[in-house]
This record gives sequence, C-alpha cells and structure tokens, in this order.
Amino acid sequence: MQVLPTIAEIREARKNLDQPGFVPTMGFLHDGHLSLIRRAIEECGDVVVSIFVNPTQFGPAEDFSRYPRDMERDLALLREAGVALVFTPNPDEMYPPGFATAIDVGPVAQPLEGAVRPGHFSGVATVVCKLLNIVQPARAYFGQKDIQQCAVIRRLVADLNMPVEIVIGGTVRNTEGLALSSRNAYLSETEQAQATVLHRALQAARTRVELGERNANVLKALIGDMLTGEPGLSVDYISIADPDDLRELERVTDRSVASLAVHIGKTRLLDNVFLTPG
Repeated sequence: MQVLPTIAEIREARKNLDQPGFVPTMGFLHDGHLSLIRRAIEECGDVVVSIFVNPTQFGPAEDFSRYPRDMERDLALLREAGVALVFTPNPDEMYPPGFATAIDVGPVAQPLEGAVRPGHFSGVATVVCKLLNIVQPARAYFGQKDIQQCAVIRRLVADLNMPVEIVIGGTVRNTEGLALSSRNAYLSETEQAQATVLHRALQAARTRVELGERNANVLKALIGDMLTGEPGLSVDYISIADPDDLRELERVTDRSVASLAVHIGKTRLLDNVFLTPG
C-alpha cells in the first residue's frame, strides 16, 4: 500500500491501476467506511482511499479543529483491508494560494443540511469534484447515512458529465441501531444510549408506513414525539422527501426517505431510512 500526500504523486501512481474504485473519507475510520472499501475491492479490485478533513465544508462555529483524527490507526486498517493507494493531502495541497473556485449544485443543496449549514454543500461539491478529477476512478463509493450528500454528488456528476459511477452503500449500525459515524466519538456512554432513539423513531415511522399510513405530516409528528421525549435532545429537522432532489412530500410514495438531524449534548447526528409502502 502506497501512502501519497501530493496530487502529483497520486496521479503518477494511479497510472498503474486499471479502473479503480475510490472511497473518499475524512479519516477516523469505522466499519461504515470499511464496508464501502470492502465492496469497492470486490467490485473493482484496486481501490484508492483519500483521508482529508476538508476545511471548506465546515462553518466558522463547527468542529473542524476538533474533528477526530488518527492517521496511524486509519492506515493500519486500510493496509489490512488491502487498499492500493491512500491519498493524504494537507489543506494547502488541495487549496493552494489563489484558489477561488466553488461549486453550487443548486436546489438539491438548499434544504435540510443546506439550510442549517450554509455553504456546507458548496465545500462538499468542490472537494469531491477535485478528488474525482485527481483520482479518476471508475466508481466512487459513499454511505447512505449522509443521504443529502449522496444526492448532491449524483447531481454534480450528472451535471458535469463526469465519467464515474456513484455507488451508495447502506448505513452500517451498531448492535443498538446507532448509525456509525466518526462523530460518535464525541458521545458519552449515556449520550450513545440516548442516540439510539434516532433509529427507533425512524423505524417506527417505517412500520406505520408498512401498516398503511401515507400522510407525511402524521409520520413526522410520530418521529418528533419520540425524539422530543428524550431528555437533552434537540431537533434540527425531520424530513420526508424524494431521495433524488430532497423535495418534501405530502404523502409517502415508492421513493421516499425519512431523514433527521438532532443535537445530543454538543454532538450533531444524522440518520435516515427509506420508506417503502407495503
């Protein structure tokens, strides 16, 4: 496994790979990342992973400086997994002096996370565009937990005619149902137990859909009641939307996703499930 910090080095090494898969990460890897990497290896053979905590997707009051990092541990996991190349640029490599370009992907980036975190998806789209241009993979792998990010990246790739297939892997959870996230490291033991309500609330909504409920407001109220019943938890949003454009729905259809964002203590968590009428 080669660990390469510069664009020139990763481009040179990439020449030796045939149609690789690519898994972009911000490091502090967990089983969710590793599931994407295993799938990429199975489907593509050679795999490139990037580890880059992207400053442009963090707001001024967000957790860029304290975002968890453990490069030595990450590299050991990637080596064990059989990754071919690891790209580990620093911010100056990705955003050299004079860098001025930003990408706006339009309406899909405006609601939900886009409304709560202005500029976030411009930072995401810009860095993903750069990484895809640098690595030039056949397929790039992302996790369903960040459902709006998946929609943003699909829009980016379609609009800019980028020759890469975007593959979305299912959310990986712990035994209590909590979606795996690098930010779970911020949670105390008590907060981790509280955070299981996210998936329980979403599952309750999915069960109601399977029993025949279609009214999105009724389902949002059900989710909200379960969330607000948990002490110390505050809700940013609850959404039932089309997964392609995040347009809010009045009634559940065959393509509907329930998503939410909450604060538990000082930690902000996301989760979602697809709703499929029975």
